[in-house]
Amino acid sequence: MNTNPERPPPVPVPELLKGQKALVTGANSGIGKATAIALGRAGADVVVNYASDRPAAEAVVTEIRSHGVHSYAHQADVSQEDQVTDLVSTMVDRLGTIDVLVANAGLQRDAPTVEMTLEQWEKVISVNLTGQFLCAREAIKEFLRRGVVPEVSRAAGKIICMSSVHQIIPWAGHVNYASSKGGVAMLTQTLAQEFAPQKIRVNAIAPGAIKTPINRSAWQTPEARTALLELIPYRRIGDPLDIANAAVVLASDLCDYVVGTTIYVDGGMTLFPGFATGG
Repeated sequence: MNTNPERPPPVPVPELLKGQKALVTGANSGIGKATAIALGRAGADVVVNYASDRPAAEAVVTEIRSHGVHSYAHQADVSQEDQVTDLVSTMVDRLGTIDVLVANAGLQRDAPTVEMTLEQWEKVISVNLTGQFLCAREAIKEFLRRGVVPEVSRAAGKIICMSSVHQIIPWAGHVNYASSKGGVAMLTQTLAQEFAPQKIRVNAIAPGAIKTPINRSAWQTPEARTALLELIPYRRIGDPLDIANAAVVLASDLCDYVVGTTIYVDGGMTLFPGFATGG
């Protein structure tokens, strides 16, 4: 029984992704962690990518393995081409292939625009956007090599790009982050257009306000929580499992006809709640 009204239950389909091989980047905490565990619960073998904090990544691996599937951790900076190439090639060597990529790794380096350094700009763009491109490129190479295996999935491969509501909502003081997510939106659509004929499905998930370490200051105090809830028509702050559940279903054949779409998991944040009583 789910006794926490702010924490959704996991998708109750233990074999929705049975036999599939999944890679989740940035999977040692937050949304990536919840997604990696949910994919394992749904029957996939899962590679847990992380940039730092190996003990946290290994703890995720242990939890995934408790669902009777294979998992291991692989350290790689997704903004570095050689490390991404090694990440995917090692996965193919160890697990045989890749069926699902969740390109989740991301970070923030916030500053007012006139104070933002080039290093802050380039770091966010390189991880949040270039990193997703590099991971997608390497996964697509394997999808094209292997093709469709009907007993595993109707698609040759599935890519889920982790975006944000800030791909369409401007965010003052976060120009690097918002720009990176706007780029992810077009990356998703362009890859989907290019590779749909080869039965490769590329989609994105755009989380709204989710309780993760990256945005703790936005929800940790009662005052911050109250202010944040004013931006969410559904009047609760999201849990990483909200995103993980969406990722499991989107990666499965239940969504085989979903191509090039961004699914907003945001409690209605993109409904412009400020206009609910006027306009």
